[in-house]
Amino acid sequence: QVQVVESGGGLVQAGGSLRLSCAASGRTFTTYTMGWFRQGPGKEHDPVAVILWSTGGTWYADSVKGRFTISRDNAKNTVYLQMNSLKAEDTAVYYCNAAIRRSSRWLSQYDDWGQGTQVTVSS
Repeated sequence: QVQVVESGGGLVQAGGSLRLSCAASGRTFTTYTMGWFRQGPGKEHDPVAVILWSTGGTWYADSVKGRFTISRDNAKNTVYLQMNSLKAEDTAVYYCNAAIRRSSRWLSQYDDWGQGTQVTVSS
């Protein structure tokens, strides 16, 4: 299982940018497809962006396409989420986790989550 620590969140005005980082442990990190998920108050962890371990291919939720970019640095065991043109509706706690594809949906591979990082966008 991959252990993660998220960072980089904060308070930003609408239209601003943030870069989130996810530091992962484990020698097999490079074999995991990794995803960023976000959780608003009273909601589930919704997938935001995913990066495949095998090809580096990416997937994005429709709501963030063209604004967010996921990347990974395998040498540093780190996954990033560059968030531009932020909107108030992007406000949530952001988590990273290993990701799997089931029934055309991206889900977290593990039930355990890190502490997440809070992103608050003021309008």
